[in-house]
Amino acid sequence: MSKTNASLMKRREAAVPRGVGQIHPIFAESAKNATVTDVEGREFIDFAGGIAVLNTGHLHPKIVAAVQEQLTKLTHTCFQVLAYEPYVELCEKVAAKVPGDFAKKTLLVTTGSEAVENAVKIARAATGRAGVIAFTGGYHGRTMMTLGLTGKVVPYSAGMGLMPGGIFRAQYPCALHGVSTDDAIASIERIFKNDAEPRDIAAIIIEPVQGEGGFYVAPKDFMLRLRALCDQHGILLIADEVQTGAGRTGTFFAMEQMGVAADLTTFAKSIAGGFPVAGVCGKAEYMDAIAPGGLGGTYAGSPIACAAALAVIDVFEQENLLERCKVVGERLVSGLKAIQTKHKNIGEVRALGAMIAMELCEGGDVHKPNAALTGQIVAKAREKGLILLSCGTYGNVLRVLVPLTAEDALLDRGLAIIAECFDELA
Repeated sequence: MSKTNASLMKRREAAVPRGVGQIHPIFAESAKNATVTDVEGREFIDFAGGIAVLNTGHLHPKIVAAVQEQLTKLTHTCFQVLAYEPYVELCEKVAAKVPGDFAKKTLLVTTGSEAVENAVKIARAATGRAGVIAFTGGYHGRTMMTLGLTGKVVPYSAGMGLMPGGIFRAQYPCALHGVSTDDAIASIERIFKNDAEPRDIAAIIIEPVQGEGGFYVAPKDFMLRLRALCDQHGILLIADEVQTGAGRTGTFFAMEQMGVAADLTTFAKSIAGGFPVAGVCGKAEYMDAIAPGGLGGTYAGSPIACAAALAVIDVFEQENLLERCKVVGERLVSGLKAIQTKHKNIGEVRALGAMIAMELCEGGDVHKPNAALTGQIVAKAREKGLILLSCGTYGNVLRVLVPLTAEDALLDRGLAIIAECFDELA
């Protein structure tokens, strides 16, 4: 009996806990660049990229070759037992790309949540303080500490009780929803007045462009003032670049466009083209605050993932993917704005590089989020062969994270499907 999506979904429901969500009832069999083929042989255009993991596309031949070569050497020793050069080389190359004119060191781990957890550990050790300020709409992971930092309860921490203490929430600036830079800075000052003294705050963590929160871009003037505020009070600034990093926004790290450098930067997702590696890169003096044995993990910085990540960095340089990112972003934004002119339900199209979102609302009123239409568009697009994702605090944002290596013709096909969906549903 041949496999079907329906039969596999039935097996999944019996074997996998319901807390592991699944956006599309599809089982992938194979993939190439910006397309995925399911177990029934149907091909889909991939505008999701494994949630911002495949900036270099599915199975890029240079990344596959690097992994295959590493497989002939070794797959694991645990870096803390027997070291290997790819780990050190990746740390060096990431440090060279992370913004900041200061000596840096890099820690490798396995997931984005781990990276954020370790950034907080480092900040606490470096400052001797415990508190952390995060932002409304922020997403930083699903582990206990990162759930506390994540600014959305349902579905991430629903039913789990209160998350770790010592975390305070400031407003993320968003002109579309009436939160100015002044408002956001004032919300931090209110924390200092009402909840915790600055000398109790180890770090402020922020996504330069919010991921799950809706792809809102932090204004430069806000970042400048945030950096000054951190410097004034001896607070470390953590840039969570798990989703924005590895070239998604048109620079290798989004903070390059923000006018300031963070003290610590987290990275993961697309850095290794589909292989699990993540990390923290920051000022050497802060990174060295924890004694030997306080950082690391059994699989942290695996040789296979390091080989993949080094190949990703090479591909970005050899294929000029940062420039390609800008071209992809401009082409998609232009197409989506053309759709917007016909449909009042699209409140805003926004982007930084190829990190692109459409916010859907009722009749053009941005204060009336239209999650229902967003879900319908995602489902209808799937029927037509396009994989899309939604996000946002109210579930009313469509996001595009297509591989930067996608051909123009494929981008145009995706845009045409989105246009058809809006014509039929909105």
